Amino acid sequence: MRVDKFLNAVNITKRRSVSQDMIDNGVVLVNGIVAKASKNVEVGTVITINYLESVKKYKVVQIPTAKSTPKSLQNEYIEEIA
Repeated sequence: MRVDKFLNAVNITKRRSVSQDMIDNGVVLVNGIVAKASKNVEVGTVITINYLESVKKYKVVQIPTAKSTPKSLQNEYIEEIA
């Protein structure tokens, strides 16, 4: 699954266009490398997002099969790491 679609599907971002803008501005890293929107993520991939005031790291636990998932099921797909 593409990284921009993944961020939207697991509710890290509200819209895919927001994910694409973040990627275009270089604030999303996949395994420590600045990501492109077309970059595929797999189980075990580490996604780092550099927000203005903090940095969040997520480990991909599972790839969603649906276009979107409920916020309550977010922990089934990602694990926040320190």
